Amino acid sequence: MYTATAILAIVFAALFAAFCLLVVVLVYLELRNSNIPPGVANPGKLHAIHCAYVGINVVGQILERLGLCHQMNFTRWCRFFIMARKGPVPHGLRIKDLTFSGVPVRVYEPTAASGEKRRGLVYFHGGGWMFGCIDDYDEVCQYISLESDTTVVSVGYRLAPEHRYPAHLDDCEVVTRHFLSIAATDFGVDPRRVAVGGDSAGGNLAAALCQRLSKTQDGHLPSPCAQVLIYPALQMADFHLPSYQQNHSVPILFRGRTVFFFLQYLNGNTSVSQQILEGKHVPAELKRHYKKWLDPDNLPPQFRKGAISPPVIANHDADVYHIVKQGLDPEFSPLLAEDKVLHLNPPAFVLTCEFDVLRDDGILFQKRLKDVGVDVTWEHLSDGFHGIISFFNQGWMTFESSQRGMDSIVRYVKTL
Repeated sequence: MYTATAILAIVFAALFAAFCLLVVVLVYLELRNSNIPPGVANPGKLHAIHCAYVGINVVGQILERLGLCHQMNFTRWCRFFIMARKGPVPHGLRIKDLTFSGVPVRVYEPTAASGEKRRGLVYFHGGGWMFGCIDDYDEVCQYISLESDTTVVSVGYRLAPEHRYPAHLDDCEVVTRHFLSIAATDFGVDPRRVAVGGDSAGGNLAAALCQRLSKTQDGHLPSPCAQVLIYPALQMADFHLPSYQQNHSVPILFRGRTVFFFLQYLNGNTSVSQQILEGKHVPAELKRHYKKWLDPDNLPPQFRKGAISPPVIANHDADVYHIVKQGLDPEFSPLLAEDKVLHLNPPAFVLTCEFDVLRDDGILFQKRLKDVGVDVTWEHLSDGFHGIISFFNQGWMTFESSQRGMDSIVRYVKTL
């Protein structure tokens, strides 16, 4: 004879087992859509991380449907739990949590004596404009600051879907202007040696900010001395570039997910995702205009292997274009800026990864910058995947390529 408590325990156990089984089945189905090429650094480790991320998304969806938790909040909490490793402040570094013009920032200052004013770097984190935070990038910013003897300002800009374009870019601008105005007096930093940078969505913000500042320069503040772009997302006009074809299902960023992130940043209307993937959102005259910049023939031959020409779209969808046309603005898609704007850009460091849908964005952008006379340093991780810098110094999740990528960034920053 079971007691009421025992019956409840049995029911709870059965429900929990059913929940776990459902999660396993859904995760399995999701993983069948992924592909990890043999050339990727530590494919087994990446597969495990991808499983964890897919599991988090699936559980978040289930909890939201049950009305227990919003999927976005659950996913952000889990990513923070996985990525944020708050430890003691390393020797030689002073860290402060501050607010610049209403935007939260974390400032990393080397404490070693310096004979001259230091260089600075304003860093914008990645995360598809929806995820990521200052804590997630603590290890990255600490390493850059210590190894390059640079004061780093990590920016906690607003996120989608709560905020849309241009809120993120506006936050990055006010922080950068604020820091430039007080760099010398409050932090002993030469404002003429302050760069901006970021990874993925943060790289988009850094490139867009450099273009915005070049057009609004009033002479009161110096412009950023350089832009550090780590596998940046730079355009939403063409999702048929070779890297999108070759890496469409390589974790951690799928081709379809990229469009989702762009739309969440832009206006939240994800109902047009499929039309965008098919290329129906760009009028023919604009496609011809962008062709000279987005032509796969502009890529080195080794990056075009296996790619096929996209189907020709006779007519664009005018309704879709109306929904997303602001996404073709250069402040949203910096790769689509005119030559006269790019010519005003500061020198650039561009890091790309072989197994990344955004690879060709970075390669084409660095080529365009070089073509208009901007000094560019390009680093390519032949075994890297999108997001690899985020796994720097993350315990069992660390990749050797993460270290190589970070060291290339540090080498460049030390030249500023």
